[in-house]
Amino acid sequence: MDMGPFYPHRDPPGGGVTPSRSERRPTPLLELHRSLGACLVEFAGWTLPLHFGSQIAEHHAVRRSAGVFDVSHMGIIDLRGSGARLFLESLLANDVGKLDRPGGALYSCMLDASGGVVDDLIVYFAGPEDGFRLVVNGAARGADLAWIREHARGFEVDIFERTDLALLAVQGPSARERLAELLPPSGARRALRLERFEATPVGRWLLARTGYTGEDGFEVMLPSAEAESLWRALNRIGVRSCGLGARDTLRLEAGLNLYGRDMDRTTHPFESALGWTVALEPRCRAFVGRAALEALRGRPSRRLVGLMLEDRGVMRAEQRVHVPGVGEGIVTSGTFSPTLQRSIALARVPAAAGARVRVGVRGRWLDARVVRPPFVRRGRALVD
Repeated sequence: MDMGPFYPHRDPPGGGVTPSRSERRPTPLLELHRSLGACLVEFAGWTLPLHFGSQIAEHHAVRRSAGVFDVSHMGIIDLRGSGARLFLESLLANDVGKLDRPGGALYSCMLDASGGVVDDLIVYFAGPEDGFRLVVNGAARGADLAWIREHARGFEVDIFERTDLALLAVQGPSARERLAELLPPSGARRALRLERFEATPVGRWLLARTGYTGEDGFEVMLPSAEAESLWRALNRIGVRSCGLGARDTLRLEAGLNLYGRDMDRTTHPFESALGWTVALEPRCRAFVGRAALEALRGRPSRRLVGLMLEDRGVMRAEQRVHVPGVGEGIVTSGTFSPTLQRSIALARVPAAAGARVRVGVRGRWLDARVVRPPFVRRGRALVD
């Protein structure tokens, strides 16, 4: 695949030295959200839409057709230079050696020396000349940028925080086709040929077939000034405006971790259902946290599981989980599933937990069944 550059200019505005956006709380779409009647909330210092009238309707729109989310609070960081690949091999638990052709994307964690999760992210490979792009969590973007710069010392790598870009997620079974309607014919053909976890530039935009809902779709990185016109164009062709509320119920149905709830620096990948993101081969590759993970592999005392509540109630984060004959755990994320019409959760429990547990909900112990996430994927229930 001929990627072309990810970068709309040879260097980002400011000659490669970009100011941190940690002080800039609104995304480029804040005024648009207000004009659309969004219920706005503060999230990690950002003002973001919780919903545009009905969180449930937005959830179902993504499961059944298509919705668009503003995720411009996520951090976009470009890495260039002859040492960029070597640096990422030392920084990430997954192996960027898997990114052997332009357009590839990889999910990984950044770890600290104890194996704790500093953040989870997606890394995209643009090519030998144009380097790599990282997309990191909005709640951790300032800390992530500092962590990356600290660990880049000694490597031939230039680091740019892309404060000039917005990020929209267009998700749902018809999302790819709807967005393709707004692209030039050659760009539409290229976008629709993408495999999962691949990306391609279309003019000044980067389209990636990734997302956080358990549905198909694109994440679109584009100049901030062009984000509102894309959002309105998507609305005109039937793509529903969606907020953080639906994004959270969708990702939990899909069994996807949320940084700060389901994993953080107090947990490691093997106890967070993220062991599949750790590449201990080749053995010669040294990365931050590797020694700790090698000591922990095969012996985690806890594990992250899915729960389905069998009684009436709603599981929420921080509720206690009683594991008969073993001990206790805790709910890390919980909600009422609009698709399954029952409460679901992720919980960290003792490794020896069996098929049934009890959850403390509003002063009562309620029965729950241990299941393997995802609960829902591609609009289909995967648990009974």
